[in-house]
Amino acid sequence: MNLISAELLKLRTTSLWWIFLIILVPLYGVALAFNWVAANALGALGRETEDVSFGFFNLEQTVSNLYTSGQFGGVLLVLLLSAILVTNEFFHLTATATFLTTPRRELVILAKMAVSILIAVLVWLFTTALNLLLAPVALTSTNGESFLGESFVWQAIGLNLLVHVLWGLVGIGCGVLIRSQIGATITLTVLYVVGTQIFTAVFALLANLVDDSIMKLRIIIPTLASDLLVSGPQSADDLPRWVGAVVLLAYAGVAGVLGTLITRQRDIA
Repeated sequence: MNLISAELLKLRTTSLWWIFLIILVPLYGVALAFNWVAANALGALGRETEDVSFGFFNLEQTVSNLYTSGQFGGVLLVLLLSAILVTNEFFHLTATATFLTTPRRELVILAKMAVSILIAVLVWLFTTALNLLLAPVALTSTNGESFLGESFVWQAIGLNLLVHVLWGLVGIGCGVLIRSQIGATITLTVLYVVGTQIFTAVFALLANLVDDSIMKLRIIIPTLASDLLVSGPQSADDLPRWVGAVVLLAYAGVAGVLGTLITRQRDIA
């Protein structure tokens, strides 16, 4: 607990966390507006379309997206703050003191993982609280009901928490691999925001040149795995929801284990 308290203190004394929180608010607003428009587009179709897709619109998926609005920006915030928990040690030259105080470096990494999970839970609580207030308003004004009594809504909300937690663990591992705070922030942001489009385009090109089945492999893109886990398959050709969970668990497991091993063996200057 002392290590976790120390990591929380380090986080509170980092000014970046509230800057990211301020950035999260407009990102959440954009996501909510987009999902509100999608719900409005399906408003006249009614519950009889629940299992029918219209382009990229599907009633269950649209409602799930509305109740998990802000996932994209929230996960990015969790990813970056988790990485900063590690890179801060090198940026402020406190790594040596930290590891001299706690020679078992894996305990330090575990404490940072615990704090990253706490960050993930708090960000999830923030966006979920807003969603539970605003999503019913959007849905009742367009569909005539809030869908809060449906199990798939609460399943999406719960899985959204899992997504935030797993991305937090990925952030810790990435922070160990990229010790530069600026380098880690820029690299992870670019990969998260732009990488999805680039890698999706690469898979589309390969599918066009080689075989259409290659498009199924795009699920290895972590952001797409997040979408699959929370919203479910978008079409009959998509892989089942649990595959998204496996992909994210794999990324989190590899990043966490690799980060711990590297930290134990790396010389700290």
